[in-house]
Formats: sequence, C-alpha cells, structure tokens
Amino acid sequence: MGAVPAEGWYRDPYAIHEDRWMSQGRPTKLVRDDGTEAYDAPPDLPLPDVLVPVTSDSSASPDGSDLQRSDGTGQDAYSDKRAARAALDAIGGGAIVEEPGGIW
Repeated sequence: MGAVPAEGWYRDPYAIHEDRWMSQGRPTKLVRDDGTEAYDAPPDLPLPDVLVPVTSDSSASPDGSDLQRSDGTGQDAYSDKRAARAALDAIGGGAIVEEPGGIW
C-alpha cells in the first residue's frame, strides 16, 4: 500500500510563508502567516523530498480558552433574558430602559 498524499497545513516548502495548505500532496494557494490566512499561488518549482507538517494549529489558544462548550454552560452561555434585551435594543435603536449593570 502506498503513502497517503500530504493533506493539511505544512511548513511552506518554498519558504515564502510560514505555512501552506497541501491537498492530495500538492501545494495550494492557501497560505498562513502569524495565524492569518491569505492566498498566494505556489511558485512553479519542484517540491522538496520531505514536507514538514505543522504539528499544532498556531491560531488556536493552547489552553482551549477560545473554544465554546457544546452544553451551553460557562460565562458566554445563552440567556433568554439577554437575547430578549438584545432584540428590544435592536428594534428600538438602543437601550429601552436604563438599568444598573446594563443587562436585566
């Protein structure tokens, strides 16, 4: 059985950008520098023999603080009161009733 072609983020084999997305072993125009994605077509050059995979997603927070819980608990959990207040504020063009602390 043959090797599986490269798929995902790899260090840019052309050293133009930090990372380049590989699809079926071919470089694509999707690149990433400092966690910001952009497009830049790969040059018409041969690939090196060894591709270096990106071992961790540099745009993700290492402690997981940028993730949301699927059960809806936590600081940013959905609130019927906050949703209703936001809807009323949007319709009325601003706070309808000023209350201490902002949200009812």
